[in-house]
Amino acid sequence: MKKSLLAAALLGAFAGAAHAQTSVQIYGNLDAGIIKRTGQSLNIGKRAANTLGFKGTEELGNGLKALFQLEIRYEPDTGTLEVGGNGVQRQLFQGQSRVGLQGDFGMLRIGRGLTPYHETIGAFEPFHALPSPSGFYTDLSVAGYTSQPLDPSGASHNRWSNAVWYNSPIVSGFQLNTAIATKENTGGAAVIGRGTAAAPQYPAGAEASANPFSVSATYNNGPAAFMAGYERNAIESKVWSVGASVNATPELKLMGTYSKQDQEHNRILNADTKSWVLGANYSMGPGKFLAGYGQKDTDGLQKVKQFSLGYEYSLSKRTYLYVDASRKKGMTAVPSTVNHYDVGINHSF
Repeated sequence: MKKSLLAAALLGAFAGAAHAQTSVQIYGNLDAGIIKRTGQSLNIGKRAANTLGFKGTEELGNGLKALFQLEIRYEPDTGTLEVGGNGVQRQLFQGQSRVGLQGDFGMLRIGRGLTPYHETIGAFEPFHALPSPSGFYTDLSVAGYTSQPLDPSGASHNRWSNAVWYNSPIVSGFQLNTAIATKENTGGAAVIGRGTAAAPQYPAGAEASANPFSVSATYNNGPAAFMAGYERNAIESKVWSVGASVNATPELKLMGTYSKQDQEHNRILNADTKSWVLGANYSMGPGKFLAGYGQKDTDGLQKVKQFSLGYEYSLSKRTYLYVDASRKKGMTAVPSTVNHYDVGINHSF
């Protein structure tokens, strides 16, 4: 009798442990290469973001689970935290830091991460959303738009802090993704906008004039996929995009996007920008060719044109070699034409 009671107690304990099972995964990416750009000396750099992440889930029962994700970004050549465009190191969890719940209703998260607009359009870019200048993701694909105009100089342009995300379940190939952020300013410099240097439209430390929000929708149907996205940032710049891709053959994938940005609220001149990008990926054995061409047209300014070629050679499922070459001309900065070349290795774990 006592043995039966002990067995029942043990079975109950094991059942309880299985019911509240927790899974934690460590993952990351390490990318390093040699880079040469017009006007710069040869240097060691990166093509993709280097990450170290931790993500996990806990089964709560009845199809509900808790989830979290923390992601560090770092520089491979120095081992330091990722450096922004102003040469200043970014925050520890630059990639993302989110916690939430997932169930039949979809997924709800709070914290910091990619906006739904940026997360969606990256899948329709020929260099698979790489932040490298050889790709189109950070500029032409989004018509020069930034999600974080009130963040410190050098911050990434495609993420929000202090935000809430909702991703719907996928129903018949369709999914809706939304996010809204608070008006908090995280220490950014002043934005002159329609004001003056003495009286900027958004002084340093000022709150947003409206809650930033982002929405995107995707539809996948066999070899074809479609997207539409819209976003408004903290200073009321607006951007919308449509995109499509198709696997024309098992080896060939074609894709394209069209985007338009409206900065009427915070610019007196050059307020409207339109852009488009066409791209292709072609797989041949362990290798993949990447190609893209795009244009960005801002009212009153010269068109920006970019042509890029890349090649990736897989040594395994997690490691590949790469080489890229791109030419971008028509920029207002000096030099107005920039050639970019890189060669390197990428490993994920």
